[in-house]
Amino acid sequence: MKRRDFIASAAVGSAGLASTSILAQKNTSNQEFKLKNNIKHSVCQWCFNHLPLEEFLQVLNGLGIKAIDLIGPKDWPLLKKYDIHCSMCNGAEISLTEGWNDPKYHEELIKNYTEIIPKVAEAGYTNLICFSGNRRGMDDLVGLQNCVEGLSKILPLAEQHGVVIQMELFNQINHPDYMCDSTLWAVELCRRLDSENFKLLYDIYHMQVQEGNIIHTIEQYHPYFGHYHTAGVPGRHEIDESQELFYPAIMKAILETGFKGYVAQEFIVTWDDKIGALKDAFMRCDV
Repeated sequence: MKRRDFIASAAVGSAGLASTSILAQKNTSNQEFKLKNNIKHSVCQWCFNHLPLEEFLQVLNGLGIKAIDLIGPKDWPLLKKYDIHCSMCNGAEISLTEGWNDPKYHEELIKNYTEIIPKVAEAGYTNLICFSGNRRGMDDLVGLQNCVEGLSKILPLAEQHGVVIQMELFNQINHPDYMCDSTLWAVELCRRLDSENFKLLYDIYHMQVQEGNIIHTIEQYHPYFGHYHTAGVPGRHEIDESQELFYPAIMKAILETGFKGYVAQEFIVTWDDKIGALKDAFMRCDV
């Protein structure tokens, strides 16, 4: 076969395989959906807000998914109605950009977390999210110490109630100037606070964009990670073959650390069948 003919033939064949693969992915919703549940699955509701929360909870019940992320106190009674656990609570933070790295927010944050922590425990939940805030010209070491000083004021209450405060890591593309954008910075914060009631929410999408080397990072620093979020890179879309991360290997690495917490899907859906995309993601992570 001439080289030119071979290249043309190979290109056609590759295109056919790609089309078949994508078609198979998008037909997942028509296949049997059965999970091993070695991973404790959860999902962020904001990604599926085309459905009212109550309707989405009914969908999760139908799938056998028993947890949901980023729900505040006003909606916890609805979660109780459908026996869905809140795997990551919110409602105490001010915003992503106004956080613990700036002492001017400490008074308000301490008040908020002091009120919410007992409510989290009373509801039978464990995890409560927090944010570093933006730098705004602040040195990272100064911000680190400010976080230590502020968070130290609420950790005794968290320890008393068995609540784990979890700071999320973000990348600089989607969240320019956010301070907690480095695993090393975040791990140092954990070390200085020295409490089992402070952990990191390791967002795999954000950290792939920011620093990469995901599996090695999980293997090295997993004792500091209390929760995981997923999404595809680039674009924060589905975790299928259209993106660069291979989630079955990542989930296997997480399992091998002995992790007992939750992994929550947090991707922006592009498929027409949005629930089919969610089912596909759960199955890919169900190692």
